[in-house]
Amino acid sequence: MNWRNLLIPVGIAVLVFAAYRGAGLQGLVLVGGGLLMWALLHFTRIMNVMKKAANRPIGHVGSAVMLNARLKPGVNLVHVVALTRSLGLLQSTQGEQPERYLWRDASGSSVSCEFLHGKLQRWELTRPVQDAPVEDADGPGGQAAVVECPVQDPQHSHS
Repeated sequence: MNWRNLLIPVGIAVLVFAAYRGAGLQGLVLVGGGLLMWALLHFTRIMNVMKKAANRPIGHVGSAVMLNARLKPGVNLVHVVALTRSLGLLQSTQGEQPERYLWRDASGSSVSCEFLHGKLQRWELTRPVQDAPVEDADGPGGQAAVVECPVQDPQHSHS
């Protein structure tokens, strides 16, 4: 169970109750106005992100490598859409958890992201093979290079 889904409404209810008890109707109006402002700012941000994403092809990003470098575990899907300015190409079945989205750039590189309940869990950068493949221990080239990004536990990160 996600505690945020419970704590936020309870916190709002406690704030409204405390405002009414402390300042009566004026406190209630003040807190109500603050909550309305917060909701409108959140709504405006989402609408601006979606407006920018509507003008780009689905699943397209300027640079998959730069997107890969800017992703962090735990960010929400709206944040990733804001980074790419494009809706991701859905790779999983609609409504299935985890959700998988793909973004490609003009060079053929792509980033596949996995979201669990709207939060980024892991992602993978795939780059196309170069014109002159370099042979390695596995044999001749011909397969795309895959770079897996380690996911750090957000509770133990030092950022």
